[in-house]
Amino acid sequence: MNKTMKKAKIPFNSYTKAYEDIELLKHADMRPVRMELETLKPEIYLRKLDVKETIVCFGSARIKPAKEAQKAIKLLQAEVKKHPSNKQLKNKLLEAQNVAKLSKYYDIAREFGRIVVQKAGHRFAIVTGGGPGMMEAANRGAYEAGGRSIGMNITLPHEQEPNPYITKNLSFLFHYFAIRKLHLVMRSKACVVFPGGFGTFDELFEFLTLVKTGKKEDVPVILVGKKFWNDVMNLQALADYGVISPDEDTTIRVDTAQEAWEAIAKFYKLKK
Repeated sequence: MNKTMKKAKIPFNSYTKAYEDIELLKHADMRPVRMELETLKPEIYLRKLDVKETIVCFGSARIKPAKEAQKAIKLLQAEVKKHPSNKQLKNKLLEAQNVAKLSKYYDIAREFGRIVVQKAGHRFAIVTGGGPGMMEAANRGAYEAGGRSIGMNITLPHEQEPNPYITKNLSFLFHYFAIRKLHLVMRSKACVVFPGGFGTFDELFEFLTLVKTGKKEDVPVILVGKKFWNDVMNLQALADYGVISPDEDTTIRVDTAQEAWEAIAKFYKLKK
């Protein structure tokens, strides 16, 4: 054996079958294979369970039901009282108080999931990122109404558990954001977006970009919470600066779950 071979540190066993060698699959050179596997596994399950059309719901993982939000505030208030000079705790309390103002959207997202199942039966499955907050709410509404509820979770530095309102064998875990987004978008016949932060904006604008560039067929993109979206997203300003065309804001802004469903029903000529 030459010196090069002696020095080489190969983390996997040459005699193990390639498809059984987990260490080999983790190797940097195998990234294309891992991405293909992440593409194919959900595809196999979704085809087997005959999921053809979905409505994707995006929104913040931080927004909780009102009771949970108030409980979190009380716990933080107690901590701040114990440590009044702790700036980090004060910031957390302020954040909790602000996000609690959005708790009504948990109820709206839950109602929307329920309405979709009640109005369209099993035609549309509700699909979300599979986590807590708005994702949980939309999954919960569909699940409680007896519909199909899909969750597509992602590995994060702080692990995010799948919410408990996902249909059996329709909860998936991804490593690559790109493949996760592919599956969130590819079957979607509408995109319903609740208040959220960086992740929600990323998903919304990627969805809009795919539609605008013809990579995704034209479908309703519905923003729930007129005040929130009018405050944080000014597409008219982009048109005024000339970086988008004046007619490119095709988003539909609504305040209620029923209005969101009616926009979808109108687009597909369904019963409202």
